[in-house]
Parts: sequence; structure tokens; C-alpha cells
Amino acid sequence: MSIYAKLSQLGITLPPVAAPAAAYVPYVLTGNMVFLSGHIAKKDGKVWVGQLGKNMSTEEGKAAARAVAIDLMGTLHAAVGDLNRVKRIVKLMSLVNSTGDFTEQHLVTNGASELIGEVFGAEQGAHARSAFGVAQIPLGACVEIELIAEVA
Repeated sequence: MSIYAKLSQLGITLPPVAAPAAAYVPYVLTGNMVFLSGHIAKKDGKVWVGQLGKNMSTEEGKAAARAVAIDLMGTLHAAVGDLNRVKRIVKLMSLVNSTGDFTEQHLVTNGASELIGEVFGAEQGAHARSAFGVAQIPLGACVEIELIAEVA
């Protein structure tokens, strides 16, 4: 099944690339690797503000990470022109805006990892990953994730 058929089956429409909010580009394609800048969580078109362990649950954070994965796939599509060219999702790095005693950053990040795996499949979608708890993310966002992929 093509990546786009899978997205359609899941009811996912890829968004356009968001304009950078500072001095960077949304992606860099070099050789057969594409590096996506960090994408922050959005809900209803606005920054999804919150802090895990304070005013957001792990399940809400997981939903936010899933939303970020959808945005990342939209940027990846813009970067490579066809998601079927993706040979492998290499790595995700997730930053979770969380209190000092919140320890479920890995579960929050599963929202992105699970969707990436479902869309790209067991081989292409299996990726290395880091999940960090941080004191704050730009604009108060609850989650920020960056992605590295290999393309054919």
C-alpha cells in the first residue's frame, strides 16, 4: 500500500509546510538524507500550549505528539516530493515540556512513533529515538519533535 493510501485510510490530510518562526529553514536535504527542523505541537491551527505533569496528561501529550508527526510528514512530503521515496525514518528527537517530576516523556513521544510506524510500516518506519523532558519549549508548546529520514 502506498504511503498516501495509508494516510487516506487513516483520515489524515497532510498540512502545508509552516513558515519558520525564526532564523532557520524547515528542512535540509543533503545527499540521500533529509533533516527536518523541530516542529511544535498545534491544535486547531494554534500552538498547543501546556506542560506535562502540570496541566496536561500523558494521553493529551501523546495526542499532541501524534499531531506533530502529521506536520512532520507534511514537511517531509514537501522536502522529497513523494513520501514513497522514503527508504527509512532514521530518527526522531522529542522535547516534552514537563515538570521536574514528570517521567513519561517516552510515552508522550509514542504518539509520534506509533503513527510513523503505522504509516511507513515496520521496516521503513522503525526508527531510533530520543525523548527529553525540558523546562520550556518556544511559545509554550507542550511538545517539539524533529525528524531525520533517508530517501531513495
